[in-house]
Amino acid sequence: MTEVTYPDLAGKLVVITGGGRGIGLATARRFTAQGARVVVLDLANGDSDLEAEFVELDVTDASAVSAAADKLVASLGSPDIVLNAAGIVRSASAEEMSAEDWSTVLDVNLSGTFHVCQAFGRHMLAAHRGTIVNIASMSATVSNYPQKQISYNASKAGVVHLTKTLAGEWADRGVRVNSISPGYIATDLTAALLEREPELGEVWRDRTPTGRLGTPDEVASIILFLASDASSLMTGSDVIADGGYTVW
Repeated sequence: MTEVTYPDLAGKLVVITGGGRGIGLATARRFTAQGARVVVLDLANGDSDLEAEFVELDVTDASAVSAAADKLVASLGSPDIVLNAAGIVRSASAEEMSAEDWSTVLDVNLSGTFHVCQAFGRHMLAAHRGTIVNIASMSATVSNYPQKQISYNASKAGVVHLTKTLAGEWADRGVRVNSISPGYIATDLTAALLEREPELGEVWRDRTPTGRLGTPDEVASIILFLASDASSLMTGSDVIADGGYTVW
C-alpha cells in the first residue's frame, strides 16, 4: 500500500487499546511510522519490536482504566488521539448464548470502549483538544451470516451509537469522536476461526462484492485519516469499510 503522510500526526501522543494484535497493532505501526508517540494498552504485548510503550490493562475494569489514564497524563500529558481497538467475539445462537458470554462480550466491546472514552475524554476536554476513534463493525449495520454472534453484533451497534452520543456532547469542547466499521478482515483472530470453520471464508467472499477479505493495513489507513486534521469536519461519523458487503 502507498503510505499517505499526515504531517500533523508527527509528535502526537497516541493511546491504543487492543494494540497488541490485529487492527490495533497494524495501526500502532502506522502511527509510529508517521512519527507519533504510541502507548499500547492491552492484556498482552503482541510485538516487542514495536516502537511503542506498553501498559498492561483490562479495559473492563473501570477503576484501572481511570487510574491508567491519570498516570499516563501525569507523565506524558493529555493524549492527542485515542483508538479503541480492544474487542472479542463469542459465537452462539441467540437461544444458546450464555449469560456469561453475553456479558463478557458487552463488557469488553461496549463498556470497555466507554470506560476508555470517559477516562481519557475527561483529560482531552480539560485540554480542549483531542480525537477519539472507536472500532465498531459492519455488524452494527447488518447481522453477520452464517455465523451466529448476537452479543458481538449488539455490542458493535452500541459502539456506533456511543460514538455519536459522545460526538454530540463533546464537539463544542474541542474533542472529535468517530468510528470505523470494518467488514471481514484477515487478522489472526479471523484466521483461527477459519481454521476451525473453513466454509465461512467461502460465504464471506461470495457475499462481498470485492470478493476478498480486507487487511489490517487497509483499516489502519482509514483510522489515520480519522485521527488527522484531514478529517477535521468529521465527528459522530461511522465509516463502513467492508469491500461493499453492506450494499446488498
